[in-house]
Amino acid sequence: MLFSRRGLISVSSVIKDCSVICFGGEDWWYHHPHSKNHLMKRFARAGNRVIFVNSISMGLPSLAHKDLLPRVARKLRSYAKLARETEEGITVVSPASLPFFGSRALLWANRHLLAAQIRLLARRRGLTKPILWIAIPTAAGMVGQFDESLVIYQVSDKYDANTMDHATDPSAIRRLHERAIDSADIILYSGRKLLEEADRGRERSYLLEQAVDFDHWSRVGVEGALTVAPEVESIPRPRLGYFGAIETWLVDQELVRRAARERPRWQWVFIGNKSRGMEIENLPNVHFLPPVAYDELPRYAAGFDVCVLPWETEQAFTSYGSAIKVREYLATGKPVVISPLPEYEHLKDVLRIARSREDFMRLIEDALQETGTEAGRARQASMIGGTWDARAEWVSDLIVKKLEEKARR
Repeated sequence: MLFSRRGLISVSSVIKDCSVICFGGEDWWYHHPHSKNHLMKRFARAGNRVIFVNSISMGLPSLAHKDLLPRVARKLRSYAKLARETEEGITVVSPASLPFFGSRALLWANRHLLAAQIRLLARRRGLTKPILWIAIPTAAGMVGQFDESLVIYQVSDKYDANTMDHATDPSAIRRLHERAIDSADIILYSGRKLLEEADRGRERSYLLEQAVDFDHWSRVGVEGALTVAPEVESIPRPRLGYFGAIETWLVDQELVRRAARERPRWQWVFIGNKSRGMEIENLPNVHFLPPVAYDELPRYAAGFDVCVLPWETEQAFTSYGSAIKVREYLATGKPVVISPLPEYEHLKDVLRIARSREDFMRLIEDALQETGTEAGRARQASMIGGTWDARAEWVSDLIVKKLEEKARR
């Protein structure tokens, strides 16, 4: 049974008639939907009242960081949206907060500032005894602020290993992370490596695998029936395609530079927000396209000959990645070559996983020579059961069981 405004309710698949407040690790408006976006949409469509709080960040980058001003500008644009309602009925808000988390005084100020804003919004939207879902350690102070019925902490990254995006002391981030772990009724890890290395709260910890909107991506198809976006069609073939974050520390630029010299016919197509200072942006066979709306992105992927994830996985932070795009790539049926990530080793039968830069180029050559539709259909088949609908049902079942357990105490 589950708490709602009218007391206890039963659940057959996805939770219904409940209140959810989610503190996201990213903004809702990010062009490529994240796991919280997918799940909260499904909860809202099932009849739940959902407030999504855009990322309160883990601090500002240093003053010398090349992307400091663009990131501040993006956040200001998010603030300017105030509280808006999505077509699913989700209230999305960018609350005022202080982007500093290094002292007790600032943590105290942020806690009270944030809680006051969200409590007022929750009352106006009729949320009571909400499920509090936090997906960023700096939201740990929100636990206990909303008379919540349940606390869920979703761990998507090795937070204290991220020293690239902000200047906050990693030890401060680690303390907030541990506080969130200790306060949560349910801890969800987005990757196998993160879960395997968890050293506290193990009895409350679960693997929440990434998923895919299969119907959305499978229409790319192995038959090539979807019309290719003209921005991609105008680029010569063969095209090696990537979409998502394009960061100097994330993309293996040495791999791309080397391939540009040794395989000049290959055209690298990167789609998404590009950080400043990319060393490969002037190469003649490297193309950067701006972010594309999620609804339109399959038409761009339809023009890829090979989908690639050329990440610099020797970075400690990156090695914990569980990029949703890998599953989306597979759902298209296109050949997929990725850098090694522990999260995707179990899919090596349908993925080409490169162990070195030489291996990456060899596997691209192999992928470009692939013929027939059998391998493409196998890639799609591997994703059919791993949908966001299935994940929402699994999480709902977990929520119900945990609330029943708490009610018996």
